[in-house]
Amino acid sequence: MQKFEILEDYFGHKSFRPLQEEVIDAIVNKEDVLMILPTGGGKSLCYQLPTLMMPGITVVISPLLALMHDQVMALQANGIPAAMLSSMQDIEESREIEQRLFKREIKLLYVAPERLTNSYFLSLLQKLEINFFVIDEAHCVSEWGHEFRENYRRLSLLKEHFPHTPIAAFTATATQAVEADIVTNLGLHSPKRVRGSLFRKNLTIYAKHRIKDGREQLLTFLKQHERESGIIYTLSRKSTESVAHFLQTKGIEARAYHAGLSTEEKNSTFKEFVTDRVEVVVATIAFGMGIDKSNIRFVVHMSMPKTLENYYQEIGRAGRDGLEAETLLLFSASDIVQQKMFIEDLPETPYKQHAFNKLESMIRFANSENCRHQSIAAYFDDRIDACADKCDNCSCDTSERVDITEASRKLLSAIFRTEQKFGLHYIIDVLRGSKEQRILQNGHDRLSVYGIGQEYSKSQWLTIGDKLLELGAVEIGEFKVYRLTPFGVEVLKGLHKVDLKKERLSVQKAIPKRKVTYFDDYDVEMYDKLRELRSTIASENGIPPYIVFSDKTLKDLSAKKPQSKVQMLEVHGIGEVKFERYGEQFLELLNGA
Repeated sequence: MQKFEILEDYFGHKSFRPLQEEVIDAIVNKEDVLMILPTGGGKSLCYQLPTLMMPGITVVISPLLALMHDQVMALQANGIPAAMLSSMQDIEESREIEQRLFKREIKLLYVAPERLTNSYFLSLLQKLEINFFVIDEAHCVSEWGHEFRENYRRLSLLKEHFPHTPIAAFTATATQAVEADIVTNLGLHSPKRVRGSLFRKNLTIYAKHRIKDGREQLLTFLKQHERESGIIYTLSRKSTESVAHFLQTKGIEARAYHAGLSTEEKNSTFKEFVTDRVEVVVATIAFGMGIDKSNIRFVVHMSMPKTLENYYQEIGRAGRDGLEAETLLLFSASDIVQQKMFIEDLPETPYKQHAFNKLESMIRFANSENCRHQSIAAYFDDRIDACADKCDNCSCDTSERVDITEASRKLLSAIFRTEQKFGLHYIIDVLRGSKEQRILQNGHDRLSVYGIGQEYSKSQWLTIGDKLLELGAVEIGEFKVYRLTPFGVEVLKGLHKVDLKKERLSVQKAIPKRKVTYFDDYDVEMYDKLRELRSTIASENGIPPYIVFSDKTLKDLSAKKPQSKVQMLEVHGIGEVKFERYGEQFLELLNGA
């Protein structure tokens, strides 16, 4: 079969996305390939399609069992014979898959990287006809990447044992240093290097300073995503559970997910989420890379991630189907302090300084007033135009600023006059003239700074404190005590001006405007009926709903309302194989409308 025929019949697409055809041609020509393409850009098709044009088996090395399992199910739903070998299977299941491999009944075999270090498995592979190897999440090879894995480093053995078998490596993110590390450590021979633009046109990025614990801001955001799937990332196991419980009290179907839960609990939450029975998962990054769910409409970070690589990978899980999605980062200066404390605990190696540098890049991004997409692209050595309306900085006027020099000096003076022994909340209470018993007992109601800060609310003073922490004018010591730095002393003396964006002091919280989807004229009532049918079919077949048809396909169906097989094959994501399996049931519903 030719590539365009395969594309339409198996994947239901009429044309390739940018760069896909170039990579497919290189793989068919038996070249080594390194492709760097954002999540949702269509990397998987670049290796799933060419194996159908070639004799032999494609071996896909992937880091997470859940991700492999999802991809195998999706391939099987498209009529492509695929399997995985993992620790989840017993000896009988493994032997059955081995027999199918020898009978050439499998085109794609998914395995974890550690299996490649097993001598029995290597011996098995040498008896098979392998057309090419695929290394997914290839950034894990590099120790300068954000998810370095020792087992990935050992994949250099592929070229040692299979010197004439091409390797196709794929990742969503890689700086030039990481890219060079991937090529060197995998031993790629003059690889075809393809780097896509990091601009995700369907992804809108917001970054806001967190007000208190951020929960009210979170609720405001979630009101615009009712009945939609999303992930909320937090920094600790405890916070995942508390945020999930908070959302449950507000009537939102949310579950916590973290490494401390039992395997049974984690598997249950994962299954409920991918089958659309749970709307929101509140997770640590342990929930991260194993998500192949295409209809995630939002990703929220309740605190600052440690690197831009982590952040970009995590927000990349939203909008994989190409429909509009939104991301929200809530952060504060205390996040910076916490992340720096984590790094301080690391041994004194070059990696420690590297970790500090990465954190500084994340801090600059969060506080930046430039285009968010442009800032991310620049970090990964890419140049793009400003997004115009796909981030808060481009869609809002951030030029208006407020001079807070005098307020900063008041706050610094209060820290100094209370002998640099108290936390920020106490200092603010002094400034606002609180009658709190502790202040009176300490005699701080008799200080010259007592009550001189009533022009700002407590939350506004916290924002000013955050700004001083960002600038390095104050530092946090043991027991969260605030202290002046040499720069802070200079600010106190009036040697520096301090200002910040007006919106940060605004009492009214900025509410992101909801973006319309690419199918803003679809029939909502019909879409809901199609979703119900999809859920029924998915449940009967024991697969996630998005594997039957994506949300994008359902919206296209509800907009076009095809009445025949010919018309239905014109709908996004529906090819011959999918139609033979599910098409008649959907046509029956559409014809009865």
